[in-house]
Parts: sequence; structure tokens; C-alpha cells
Amino acid sequence: MSKLERSPWLIHYDASSCNGCDIEVIACLTPIYDAERFGCILTGDPKQADVLLVTGSVNNLNAPILRNIYDQMPEPRAVVAIGACAYSGGVFAECYNVSGGVASAIPVDVYVPGCAARPEAILDGVVAAAALLREKERAMRAARRAASKARRAARKAPRAASKARRAARKAPRAASKARRAARKAPRAAVGKEPR
Repeated sequence: MSKLERSPWLIHYDASSCNGCDIEVIACLTPIYDAERFGCILTGDPKQADVLLVTGSVNNLNAPILRNIYDQMPEPRAVVAIGACAYSGGVFAECYNVSGGVASAIPVDVYVPGCAARPEAILDGVVAAAALLREKERAMRAARRAASKARRAARKAPRAASKARRAARKAPRAASKARRAARKAPRAAVGKEPR
């Protein structure tokens, strides 16, 4: 496990699991495994969370709820699917109401294997998700910079076009001035006699 630059806030959602993985997620928060040494804090508000921990398989009733929680989370965000049920439906995959793993409802960034997943593996998954958050944040910053450069270029384009129009309007004037000056120059030379 590596050092984190940012403290990820976690939100946990149980999508109809047997509660084995849920117990292991709660065990990560105890002093034995101490997720807070990485700065992880479990929150109940998706608007404050960076990482979504999902346990259990997805069915038709909880898929919209899971999607709603995911949509409320601010960018950048990461999803960690914990356990075999969250990966593929696990032992519940053949049930009539199970539509599959978490990836059938929302995009998943990190998979933590196991039935039930070990707390050490869950912490590794959270640290991997935090590293992905850092990469996503850099990509978002680069995209924002590129968008602002494009906006500046779009603002400058009309200015350049108006300068070109002004120059095109001035060109006939300059040409007519040059013709007038050319007509006057020979007359002035003819009218004077050398001394």
C-alpha cells in the first residue's frame, strides 16, 4: 500500500448481499485494520463521497438506487465492487431477480475478489481507487485547460477576422491614394524646369 496524497471519503452501499462482505467492510474501520490511517472516512452523504464501496449483486429494484447514488457523487469518483457477488452475481447469479454484478448498473473502477473479501484486500482496493481518483483529477484538469484554451482561441478568432475585414476595407483606400500620388508625381516633375 502506498502513501495517499488525498484522503478519500467512502460511501458504502449493500446491494442485496449475504452481509459477509459488509461485515468485512466494517472490520476495515476498526482499530485492527484502521482505514483511517489512509485518511478514509465513511460518510453517509454521496455528495461528500469520493469512493463508492458496493457489496452484493444488483437486481431490478436496487439498480436505480445505486445509479442515483452514483450520479450524486461529485467528479472525480471511483467505484469499488467488493466480493464475488458484486463482480458477477456470485452464488445469487442464477436467481430470477438478479441482473448481475455492479457493472450491469454503473461503471466499476476496482474489483476486490473474495467471498467474503478480506479486509486487507478491501483496503488495497480503496488505495487503488484513490490512485485512480488522482489520475482522473489530473485528466479533468487537463481537459479543463484544453477547453479554456479553445474558448480563448474562439474569442480571438472574431477579433482576427475583424482585423482582416478592416485591412481589406483599408486596402482599396491605400491603392487609390497610391494612384493619386502616382498621377501627381509626374506633373510636378514636368512643371518645373531644372536650373
